[in-house]
Amino acid sequence: MLLAVDASAGLAASKPEIEAQFQTWLANDLWPEARAKGVSKPTFDQAFTGVTLNFDLPDLVMPGEKPQTPQKQVQSEFGSPGKYFNDKTVNAVTSGGKARAGQYARILKAVENKYGVPGEIALAIWGRESGYGSVKIPYNAFTVLGTKAFMATRKDMFREELVAALEIVQKGYIGAGSMKSSWAGALGQPQFMPSSYIEHAVDFDGDGKRDIWNSVPDTLGSIAHYLAQYGWQRGRDWGYEVNVPASVSCALEGPDQGKPFAAWEKLGIARVNGKPFPSSEAKREGFLVMPAGRHGPAFIVTKNFYVLKEYNMSDLYALFIGHAGDRIANGATGFSTGWGDVGGLYRSDIAGLQKVLEKKGYDAGGADGFPGFKTRRSIGDWQFKQGMAPTCFPDKSLIKAIR
Repeated sequence: MLLAVDASAGLAASKPEIEAQFQTWLANDLWPEARAKGVSKPTFDQAFTGVTLNFDLPDLVMPGEKPQTPQKQVQSEFGSPGKYFNDKTVNAVTSGGKARAGQYARILKAVENKYGVPGEIALAIWGRESGYGSVKIPYNAFTVLGTKAFMATRKDMFREELVAALEIVQKGYIGAGSMKSSWAGALGQPQFMPSSYIEHAVDFDGDGKRDIWNSVPDTLGSIAHYLAQYGWQRGRDWGYEVNVPASVSCALEGPDQGKPFAAWEKLGIARVNGKPFPSSEAKREGFLVMPAGRHGPAFIVTKNFYVLKEYNMSDLYALFIGHAGDRIANGATGFSTGWGDVGGLYRSDIAGLQKVLEKKGYDAGGADGFPGFKTRRSIGDWQFKQGMAPTCFPDKSLIKAIR
């Protein structure tokens, strides 16, 4: 979670008052905006009948309180990146995808023909997001979005999503009582936020509904349509695991430092399986990705990798989807290079490191506490200037040294 507040017992007495404020906010603040977007009063009332605040959701800031940064961080980025690829999760997505590749072969072929997105990629996303529809999505979307729009750390964003959810009901795509979401407000089997549903969901089975809750064709078609709208390039892979010689700096990572595949080859970078890069890629741009710096596997990726990041802005997520897709389609196994046992830092540690790097003139991507590619390569550049072998990944000794 990004920010949170300690909802201690001392706040319990104020909950009825906060609930009253919420109901007033719905009537006097949210309703006028919803009405201006074409939402009718019956639709609005139907959506919020019986809806009360859920004080157990994360990332809430009670009225009158200030947001606090928790010490403990649970995001995958703060542990070893390798934990993101635990066998249980990868194997579940892979085995489930292989089974459904045959079961839904006709649908997947039609989806790929229309949108250019390989079936295994759509399957991997479906599996990762909702366990192929097996994961229970128990929350009332209006409870979640209403609570977060009223008192989350990102109220404005959730307010936009709440209004979008009302528009979904108004347009008759689904009834208010059937709109189930995750604790973060994501909808259905592809886990679309409401605004993404409006923009990207499709009726692929032709029944007149865009049903990402119950329809497999609509789910697969909507995932592929999403990627296509963000620029998926038909006929290209997402990327390739490679060996990066010590003579090639890990600080060459990033979507703004692309080179033709042929140029990467001239630097001595080669696929781990010994096969050449496809000849069709020789003059096309590829990008170095090293999610754990020198502590893990490396990849030369295509622009399709960054399209996957549009689904979830995480290098690890995009890599998981691409890798799981390879396993589903080609029987690929694990990465050739193992993940080092790095991590264990709090987000505040990484944010502090980023601040120091930026003071020294490096572009670390801001002090957000996430060790993204700008932070990783800034670390590598700093290490090189200090006469150190670049690792391009934060660790405890580095934090002490760089300060």
